[in-house]
Amino acid sequence: MAKTRQIAEFGDFQTPAELAREVCTLLTLIGVRPAAILEPTCGLGSFLFAGLDRFQGVKKALGADINAEYVKRAKAMLRQRTDAKKARVVEANFFATDWTHVIADLPEPVLVIGNLPWVTNAHLGTLGSQNLPVKSNFQNRNGFDAITGKANFDISEWMLIRLLETMNGRRGTLAMLCKASVARKALVHGWKNGIALERSAIYRIDADLHFAAAVDAALLVTHFAPGASDLTAKVYPHLRSEDTPTVIGYEDDTLLADIAAYHQWKHLRGEERLKWRSGIKHDCSKVMELRREGNRYRNGLGELVELEDAYLYPMLKSSDIAAGRTECPANWMLVTQSAVNSATETIRELAPKTWAYLMEHAELLDGRRSSIYRKRPRFSVFGVGDYTFAPFKVAVSGLYKKLQFQVVGGYQGKPVVFDDTIYFLACQSRQEAELLASLLNSAPAREFYSAFIFWDSKRPITVDVLRRLDLRKLADHFERARKLAVR
Repeated sequence: MAKTRQIAEFGDFQTPAELAREVCTLLTLIGVRPAAILEPTCGLGSFLFAGLDRFQGVKKALGADINAEYVKRAKAMLRQRTDAKKARVVEANFFATDWTHVIADLPEPVLVIGNLPWVTNAHLGTLGSQNLPVKSNFQNRNGFDAITGKANFDISEWMLIRLLETMNGRRGTLAMLCKASVARKALVHGWKNGIALERSAIYRIDADLHFAAAVDAALLVTHFAPGASDLTAKVYPHLRSEDTPTVIGYEDDTLLADIAAYHQWKHLRGEERLKWRSGIKHDCSKVMELRREGNRYRNGLGELVELEDAYLYPMLKSSDIAAGRTECPANWMLVTQSAVNSATETIRELAPKTWAYLMEHAELLDGRRSSIYRKRPRFSVFGVGDYTFAPFKVAVSGLYKKLQFQVVGGYQGKPVVFDDTIYFLACQSRQEAELLASLLNSAPAREFYSAFIFWDSKRPITVDVLRRLDLRKLADHFERARKLAVR
């Protein structure tokens, strides 16, 4: 139990010595020749010792960790080495350490290397952990993004950004194992804030093999040089630099997943002509989502209940949209409002069985943690409006690694609704929906979107990405192509 808590609270995945050696070998192959090594969360010192073995020109090495037992064991291993005099291992809290002062005391070029914690601030909050940075809006999120969860971040993101800022203006290299998404966020921070990055790369690693963790992990390697300004990074499928990489970067105030695709299709970028919407957010699927059994419905708690039809709508989930199962929805959603902030008390009169059902499960509904439900009518949902009840929609799943837009019509005389992992355009006719779907499923649209989508993300397709395509420009592209074909 203590070890489980250690992993949960500190993101404590010790780096296997073999992986540390493989990383250091890669660094030598790409020309890293450090005079000093710093492993700021060293644990048992895998990278510290692999670096001392691999880099012959090291004059000074330092490992630091918050875990006293790890520090004790690392010191014992260090004493057995012939080069022990050039290295130190100290107990230190990353968040309370002045890394600028530490790095200033090291000879250049400096190699900052290691494996940062794989845990989020929200998860640590649930544990009551104190192993957190001082609270600040370091991501500059606005109020709405904060309350809908975008302000949750990986602790390693905060740590990486601090290390990037500390190395700015110095000569050296940072090589850190982290989530692939965290590596990109750290690079974006550096690119947006003028940190002097000379060149950068991301190398995929098999986290399941090395750490028995289901994480999209990577090695971030970025080189620092005063005055440098490279806004790109090569992405390799594994720890071998001879493979042909894709190139990501930062251009036009946007993080790009494929710079070549962006340069080919960026003329399609423009205004959002039709409004992309997300499905309904209710945060209580066990109560609000049901399956029909005869004339009754079974909820996620296993209860068989009798409800009026007035507030029940056929629904599709992300898995349905991704698989193209759009004709006969198996699930129904209880939609308590027709618009945000509309009254819910009317349910008592119009559908007394539904109101009784809501009251019976009031504890679960009232206990929804998201602040979007505060100061709103009781049993509110979020993300509803006229668009929710449009007769036709063009929908795509935000969760699945598949860019496929589906036409969705009504079912049993009612419009179909979606959960909040689905994005859609509301349409008034099947003809309109099929035209839009044909445009969105075209090769130019797919290639345009490929410039922005990172498929390893938890939700690769987002409203922000979908809104970048100007459908009128896309239609004009096909009209020009048609005219050329006629000639």
